[in-house]
Amino acid sequence: MVRLATQILRSFGAGLLLSATLSVSGESFDHPHPQAGFNLIPVIASLPTPTAYTNPVYRGDMPDPTVVRYDGVYYAFGTTGSDRVQGRIFTMLRSTNLVNWERLGGALTPPFPNPDYQYWAPEVVYAEGKFFMYYAMGRFNPTHFENRVAISTTPEGPYTDTGSVLIDCKANNYCIDPFPFHDDDGQWYFFYSAQLPNAEPPFHPGTGIVVDRLVNMTRLAGDCHVVVQGRYDWTRASQDKDWHVLEGPCVLKHEGKYYCIYSGNGYKSIHYGLDCVVADHPLGPFTGQGESARVLHDVAGKVRGPGHNDVVYGPDNETQYFVYHAWDEDMTKRQMCIDKLIWTPEGPRCDGPTYAHQLAP
Repeated sequence: MVRLATQILRSFGAGLLLSATLSVSGESFDHPHPQAGFNLIPVIASLPTPTAYTNPVYRGDMPDPTVVRYDGVYYAFGTTGSDRVQGRIFTMLRSTNLVNWERLGGALTPPFPNPDYQYWAPEVVYAEGKFFMYYAMGRFNPTHFENRVAISTTPEGPYTDTGSVLIDCKANNYCIDPFPFHDDDGQWYFFYSAQLPNAEPPFHPGTGIVVDRLVNMTRLAGDCHVVVQGRYDWTRASQDKDWHVLEGPCVLKHEGKYYCIYSGNGYKSIHYGLDCVVADHPLGPFTGQGESARVLHDVAGKVRGPGHNDVVYGPDNETQYFVYHAWDEDMTKRQMCIDKLIWTPEGPRCDGPTYAHQLAP
């Protein structure tokens, strides 16, 4: 503890300078490139490696953050709803250390001209020499959301929609929060959130997590399995009816087990947080659902609504970090935060949410 405090204090002056720089870069420094999205900003590359950080690491609006690492550089993507970032969809950031983030602009070329469409929860993976972006698109009136796929030859984009819709095997009209998972044998699986209105006791109707196999990067096998659905009171998102919300899957393999981390409850609720279930195979069955948000939950008066996470290795290639969003004080923005992942006998746990100085990755 003394060593930690000494290291943090030693870097505190530099940390203040870095924080000031980041808050500025989060609002500007957009450099478009005609061929491959956006260029790195030279001043970012010359910044010293931070030794401490304080959440949030990005103070702009960055809901549902996902991070992919390529050639030693981290790229983060966040939900924009119906908004545009320089004419494109999804906020895109870049970093070399998970702490200092530069805003690049938008990632996805709008696939349709309708300005009322919502675009949610991008998830980017590298496969077959390309970058695949999975995302949800839809509208509220009438409610219809579907998972789609876009492709780019570079992590910065621009990403172009392939026209492929990942059709739910139950013809569900509300599919969101895609998460592709690559197993050790080369098989890809596709986890996502879907409405499960016909639940039987002890389960409750609502939005749950399901999984299917990917035949290729743009087509599902049509063999979906329920991963987890509402069972305990903490995921009940409506006081007026029995409707539970479980969404935002993130899947990890650890010591031969498959862990599906998910967000529960409404994203504005004080009960919103992360829990997980575990299985011996990506298609399940998954067990071990918690009666509370055991992986990550709010801290009264300090952190509200932490959730919808991704997990990425830090620069040391050994330590894993949760990347997640949490509300600002005025609840006008969901900002991006990071904290260590700790493996316990009960599964993954987040060493947070933190809101004081921490050692940097």
